[in-house]
Amino acid sequence: MSRPNARYISKILYLMLGTAVAGFAIAVFITPAKIASGGVNGIATIIYHRTGWDTGATMLIISVPLFLIGMKVFGKTYGATSLAGTLLLSAWVSLFGQLTGYQGILPYVDRMDTLLSAIFGGVLLGSGIGIVMRTGANTGGTDILTQIVSRYTPLPLGTALFLVDGFVIILGALNFGLERALFAVITLYLSGQMVNYMVMNLGTKYAKTAYIVSDHHEAIGRRIISELRHGGTLISGVGIFTQRERPILLAVVHNQQINLLTQIVHEEDPKAFMFVHETYQVLGEGFVPMGRIVSSKKQRNQQHGPNRTQTDRD
Repeated sequence: MSRPNARYISKILYLMLGTAVAGFAIAVFITPAKIASGGVNGIATIIYHRTGWDTGATMLIISVPLFLIGMKVFGKTYGATSLAGTLLLSAWVSLFGQLTGYQGILPYVDRMDTLLSAIFGGVLLGSGIGIVMRTGANTGGTDILTQIVSRYTPLPLGTALFLVDGFVIILGALNFGLERALFAVITLYLSGQMVNYMVMNLGTKYAKTAYIVSDHHEAIGRRIISELRHGGTLISGVGIFTQRERPILLAVVHNQQINLLTQIVHEEDPKAFMFVHETYQVLGEGFVPMGRIVSSKKQRNQQHGPNRTQTDRD
């Protein structure tokens, strides 16, 4: 079996595993506990308890228009990966939901059962989504909406995601009460932490910076632009052994894109040299707007007045 075929099969298996883990969390913990922790699954959970509609089917119905919008904005490749993740996640949720009757595995006789569902649901949901994102795919849903908002507004991706998920949690509070909304916050936090951990292996950095030394840097650069929607910078370098000029391609990408970047580099040049390090803050197009950071710093300086610390001045 050739390496490209092996990587393709591995990607499919991880995609199925990740969506299965996330689907299990939604059907067995989150939906039975009435935890609307954000995203399409939170909306579908509310609808299930109001109408009895299958959570997985509802997730798919909501995701279809978002998928179509995402494909129009980000291209067919993005749409294909979103569609695969959306279909598989919805199918797993429906399967586990039908097997358990969306009653879960806990009796829900007191708050402890709900707390356990919030914890285990968040951990499993984040783990599953993180596994999916490591393949370069995603589970669609409101993630597409947040990426669109971030693309066309000054809001960074994290802020857009916070606003969308916050809106869903508020809907959950109106339908299930404030206590369930607080449990939803726990689930949302834990799922976010687990996504970070699964994607980065260590877990709390913001992005990754890759330095790529390759004779095929032009082809790699074109794919970074078309597939990752990021740019890059060519740095002039000289090999100390050959004394030959060798351009170095520098690219900064979101954490969930580093595996796809590695795959692109390998496909274009198996002999390429690449090293990656963590990046804690990235300012500029595609990340956090620099003006937002400058404005925040000015506000802090004004609040501290003339006695501000050296840290504030820096």
